[in-house]
Amino acid sequence: MGRQAREIKIGSVTIGGGHPIAIQSMLCAPLDDLAANARQTRALFEAGCQINRVAIPPQGGPQLIQAIKEASPMPLVADIQFDYRLAIEAAYAGADKIRINPGNIGDRDKVRQVVRACEEKKLPIRIGVNSGSLEKEILAKYQRPTAQALAESALFNIRLLEQFDFNNYVVAIKSSDVFTTIAAYRLVADRVDCPFHLGVTEAGTQRMGLIKSAAAFGALLADGIGDTLRVSLTADPVEEVYAARDILRGLGLEKGGPRFVSCPTCGRCHVDLFRIAREVEDALRDCKKDLKIAIMGCAVNGPGEARDADIGIAGGQGETLLFRKGEILRKVPEGEAVAALLAEVERL
Repeated sequence: MGRQAREIKIGSVTIGGGHPIAIQSMLCAPLDDLAANARQTRALFEAGCQINRVAIPPQGGPQLIQAIKEASPMPLVADIQFDYRLAIEAAYAGADKIRINPGNIGDRDKVRQVVRACEEKKLPIRIGVNSGSLEKEILAKYQRPTAQALAESALFNIRLLEQFDFNNYVVAIKSSDVFTTIAAYRLVADRVDCPFHLGVTEAGTQRMGLIKSAAAFGALLADGIGDTLRVSLTADPVEEVYAARDILRGLGLEKGGPRFVSCPTCGRCHVDLFRIAREVEDALRDCKKDLKIAIMGCAVNGPGEARDADIGIAGGQGETLLFRKGEILRKVPEGEAVAALLAEVERL
């Protein structure tokens, strides 16, 4: 965890400078349906999302931004592709950050105009580099979107903004390949002090996208690289937020909320631990208490191996042991195990 980026403010959220890693997601409702975007925004906020993003359409961008901003206090990132005028319009319409790939915005003067608008409104810019948007010259040089190609594109775009004396930027360098993503971020991290937004682009379905994102994030965060992140899933964006929370909690990087310890079971287990674990996890999905909760298959793995858990259960012959910090509280019938555990969580 040696790298510490400089601070950048995105609305009410500050990233870098040792601040907690911020969770992002992106709206996927039809852009002309303001009510649907507002509903999705509220759902993301309630799930724990901290920074929201939306694609800006050719028409109606200011109205869309206003509707989203009214739906929650989350900072909003305006995602722009190609048209620099949409970036300027979004900056003046109330966006909290502008996401562009400077290389596809156009000539230097167009980039300069976006920078000037962001300077006036005191907005950061997110430089978004990914394997599908490399500059033609860089792609021709490397033949394909290698980690070196992505890193060169990121550094080119960083220099482009810095030529206008603009340092209020965040960088994202994404590939759909895990190892390429990791390598690209590492190549750039030692050369700049800006915050990084982590992501594996087009990561996949809810299951595979979570696996690929967790693999990439774990490697990068262990190096101290990453200040905000999004788990890109082909799923409801609320699932992206839950996935991000699970990854950060699994890495011990997010406080507030339960951390589960549960065993894979073996022949000594005589209760339906799969069901119990699933029901407890679902019931406590939105719990904000910083607790370690153990769901174990037998007494061997219960109060013994999981003795440091704040609260836990261990299976027996049709019953469970309820324990706290290794001390057995009482026996509970299997059918009452979930309710008993949740009641203890409520008391803690």
